[in-house]
Amino acid sequence: MATGAGRYNEILDTFTRHIAEIGYDGVNFGLVAKELGVSKGTIVHHFGTKDRILAALHESYMTRRLAELDHMLEKLKDPAEQLAAALHAFMLYHVEDRAATVAFQREVVRLADEESMAKGAELRQQYFTRVRDVIQAGVDAGVFRQVDPTVDALLMFGSAQWAWTWFHPDGDRPIDAIGSALVDLVLGSLLVDRDRVTELSDPAGRAAKAVRDAMQVVAETEGKAAS
Repeated sequence: MATGAGRYNEILDTFTRHIAEIGYDGVNFGLVAKELGVSKGTIVHHFGTKDRILAALHESYMTRRLAELDHMLEKLKDPAEQLAAALHAFMLYHVEDRAATVAFQREVVRLADEESMAKGAELRQQYFTRVRDVIQAGVDAGVFRQVDPTVDALLMFGSAQWAWTWFHPDGDRPIDAIGSALVDLVLGSLLVDRDRVTELSDPAGRAAKAVRDAMQVVAETEGKAAS
């Protein structure tokens, strides 16, 4: 039987899966306690309140995403490749970390202004700022057209935000193809040299490979920390 950090993670993972499936309002301590074979008091001991579990989901999700993004930005120095990697990642998370991605995205409005969500919101802003700065760097380097980087970043995040409502892992559209389409859509409008779009949108290319490498590195780091 899991104890300590193991039990904490087990509770968080179970809440996350149920939030992804039925939404935050449909999940309660009794549902999770029954599935895990623990008392409601055990959940209270680890988290205190239901809102705190949502906050923990938010923080852990954005911590992973930031670590992965930083790894990608370090490995890829070209703004076009960096942005392509971020866009591939937006979609790949819907398969590789699906429950947390769906739970996070379907509750993002609830996460916006709650005081208990402040740390997660700060992490989310850091992620947004990094992506916006990549666009600005591309504009400054003459790689991207002159655009408003904040508006373009908001549009990118907005388009990815609702993918959970229509993408299904067992559907007829593989995630690699959807990621490629998103890169094609965004970079096709930004790049001065549009001949690069095919290379950047390639799911076997450098940008997409950097995403998978980053996810592996972060997963291994988390595994070592948990052991």
